[in-house]
Amino acid sequence: MDFMEYVKAELLILIPFLYGLGMILKNVKKIKDEYIPLILTGVSLILSCLYVLGTEGLTPISIFTAIVQGVLVTAAAVYGNQIYKQATKA
Repeated sequence: MDFMEYVKAELLILIPFLYGLGMILKNVKKIKDEYIPLILTGVSLILSCLYVLGTEGLTPISIFTAIVQGVLVTAAAVYGNQIYKQATKA
C-alpha cells in the first residue's frame, strides 16, 4: 500500500511547507513541543479545505475529502520529521 496514492498531488506541496513550519514553531520558546502537531493539523486542515472546497465546491464528500487530506498531509510531515530525528540520533 502506497501512502502517497491517497494524497492529492496538488496537496503534496503542503508536506514540506508543514515540515518547515514545524521547524519554525520548534524554535518559538512560547510554544510547547506537544502543541506543534496540533497547530500543524489546524493549518493543514485550513489549507486543504481552501483547496478542495475551492476546486470541488461545497458538498459533504468534498468536506470529508478536505479533512482527510489535511490529516494525511500533516501525518506525512510529522512522520517525516520523526524519521529524520531517529535517523540522526546518536
